[in-house]
Amino acid sequence: MGRGAICEVVDCEGLSATEWGVAVASLRGSGREGHLGHWIRYFEDMTSTSPDCIGRRPPQATHRLWIVLLLTGGYMLVEVVGGYLSGSLALLADAGHMLTDVGAIGLSLLTAWIAQRPADQNKTYGYLRWEILAALINGAALIGVAGWVLVEAVGRMGNPPPIRGGLFLGIASIGLVVNVSALALLHGSHRHSLNAKGVYLHILSDILGSVAALGAALIITFTGWTLADPIFSVALSLLILGGAWRLLKESTDILLEAVPSHVSIPEVQRCMRNVSGVDTIHDVHVWTVTSGMVAMSGHVVVPSLEDHPLVLEEIRNQLAGMGIGHVTIQLETSHGCLDISSAVTGKPGHSHVH
Repeated sequence: MGRGAICEVVDCEGLSATEWGVAVASLRGSGREGHLGHWIRYFEDMTSTSPDCIGRRPPQATHRLWIVLLLTGGYMLVEVVGGYLSGSLALLADAGHMLTDVGAIGLSLLTAWIAQRPADQNKTYGYLRWEILAALINGAALIGVAGWVLVEAVGRMGNPPPIRGGLFLGIASIGLVVNVSALALLHGSHRHSLNAKGVYLHILSDILGSVAALGAALIITFTGWTLADPIFSVALSLLILGGAWRLLKESTDILLEAVPSHVSIPEVQRCMRNVSGVDTIHDVHVWTVTSGMVAMSGHVVVPSLEDHPLVLEEIRNQLAGMGIGHVTIQLETSHGCLDISSAVTGKPGHSHVH
């Protein structure tokens, strides 16, 4: 019995360490911890001490992401060439929108590769934050693309250039087929992987972009109203700006070690104070190391150090249920800090190097 036995209770294919932490917390409350206890403790040791487990996904999911990347990247190049030849700004804007998905898929695959590189004495968290740096650069570049599309669209509204409606319509139609195919490829795996789910949502927004481009192509082909091209281009550039802004905000928050949006510090403090044997807490910090890896550190004042393994165990269980999988606690007594640090893992008293 092993990981597969745990997965009989929780659908855990492709889960990140944080999601595994939540799964373990639910197991503890399910009444089935008995025969799975050994493997739960093994998992807690592994995920609490090794960032290598972050970002892993089943080979089939990775294979599908590669196919989607090739489809999306190939069609993006087709749109760039088609937009230039047909004179359609909407196709070029949609190519910029497709670039957001190419970046998202590339980051997802990059994360899977980087996560396999082990941590060392100089980089104790490994190379996981390369994903965040790449996301920051990607977001900044996309804002530049959206800005160019907006400026060009405003210029074209005063004097719309001629557009080859047939070519525009053909490429826009192919784009809708490509995006629907990509969505179908990810439909089975997006429920099990956070990265795949993010890409899935990007492809959904791409379908909206393809529908907008197709609508502009139909209007121009059958009515000759070329003003539809810059109007739809503005709408597509706003889609790009929205995605780019979210990407910039999320990556900047992680680099600044802000509290994750799904975590409430008051709630974390309340859960810790409610643990039996805890007098007070202070210096509580929660931050994101990389996507799917939330860390926390804090000082806990207890009346006596004799029962500290039980205190650490309960704190770990409480925080795992909140999606915090990497926890480090320094225990103190009311007489002052005794310089006893315990990293909350499956083995109380095991120290982490940060």
